[in-house]
Amino acid sequence: MLDAAAEQSSQMLNLVDKIQRLGVSYHFETEIETVLRHIYKTRDYHFDDLHTAALSFRLLRQHGYPVSCGKILLDEALAFTTAQLRSALPNLSTPFKEQIIHALNQPIHKGLTRLNARSHILFFEQNDCHSKDLLNFAKLDFNLLQKLHQRELCEITRWWKDLNFAKKLPFARDRMVEYYFWILGMYFEPQYLLSRRILTKVIALTSIIDDIYDVYGTLEELVLFTDAIERWEISALDQLPEYMKLCYQALLDVYSMIDEEMAKQGRSYCVDYAKSTMKSLVRAYFEEAKWFHQGYVPTMEEYMQVALVAGAYKMLATTSFVGMGELATKEAFDWVSNDPLIVQAASVVSRLTDDIVGHKHFELEKGLSKERGHVASAIECYRKQHGTTEEEAAIELYKQVTNAWKDMTAECLCPTNVPMPLLARVLNLARVIYVLYQDEDGYTHSGTKVKNFVTSVLIDAVPIN
Repeated sequence: MLDAAAEQSSQMLNLVDKIQRLGVSYHFETEIETVLRHIYKTRDYHFDDLHTAALSFRLLRQHGYPVSCGKILLDEALAFTTAQLRSALPNLSTPFKEQIIHALNQPIHKGLTRLNARSHILFFEQNDCHSKDLLNFAKLDFNLLQKLHQRELCEITRWWKDLNFAKKLPFARDRMVEYYFWILGMYFEPQYLLSRRILTKVIALTSIIDDIYDVYGTLEELVLFTDAIERWEISALDQLPEYMKLCYQALLDVYSMIDEEMAKQGRSYCVDYAKSTMKSLVRAYFEEAKWFHQGYVPTMEEYMQVALVAGAYKMLATTSFVGMGELATKEAFDWVSNDPLIVQAASVVSRLTDDIVGHKHFELEKGLSKERGHVASAIECYRKQHGTTEEEAAIELYKQVTNAWKDMTAECLCPTNVPMPLLARVLNLARVIYVLYQDEDGYTHSGTKVKNFVTSVLIDAVPIN
């Protein structure tokens, strides 16, 4: 089908779009890249009809080709198009209405591949003009990947149950399926099995550590735990309370596993970068804990300096490179460790989105439970410093999130500092945050929409007629 469409750019672009929406483009990366490179070099992307012109612009930009645009014009186009789509909804038939609602809630550049694939398989099936071969291929591929991911999740869940944290550390959140779904949003492809195994275990332990600092540990105990992380050696166990020993031992064991895997590949240098960012994260957690115990509300500048690290984004971005093989060179780790703009921007998206949505729920729940400690959020810091209302603070912070998305998009345009598959991990983690925290804190309150996401991606197979 790709070969047959090669002679006409408009047909090729529409086929590439369908392949991507159905979640099977990872099978055809080389072919798609060759086609788009040809279209860009020959400048064969100027079309008279709006659909093809917009499609060519999006696909080329999505693959890093710097097709020129005016940012103000795009902002106006977004506002205009959104308004038109919303006003059209009452007059549309069901299939088109569902597609538009999905597009408004999950824009392509902010959505997750597997979730979007599941939705578009259904939309595609409702369209009489669809290709049966392509649709059946997408269904089979979705179900095969789902089986692979189920096996991986079973293996990781056994590791988690053996730790028995749910019983031994009852104050901590038990979210293993959500952790795996989170990491699946970063990379779902079969070749990244080791990456998923590593990062899921790391994010699970990070959540436990976060709860120790945020919920359970006294300030005196947190001093000991922070020092133990800095030392990163088994002898540090002796200085810790029993409940901290469990988490600390598990952390050492996971990073020892990572070290063994990287030694097999001759890439042991990766582990030092991963440990370094974990230490930085824990230092930020400790700083936030001190603020909470002192009742201190920092300035926005103080808050962001610590909170962008405490959001764990840099740690996760760095650790996401570890299992990616030769693609993640020492130079790539040096790059991600030096806070490049895309990591800074993604950290802003992660931290402020969490704060804005999380603050609403905290205000609703405040007074119902005194168990969980909360350092002042970005909303509270901004209000105190600038004397604004909560709504005004949220509007200003949303502007920063919007600008951060634009920075990430710009950083993915060629020439890039590191290969696109590495940039995609950073971008995908921001996409996970967008999906999980849209309208509500889906991570903390995982029994609502996130449960449906997990069901559609990891439990329910796609029916094949």
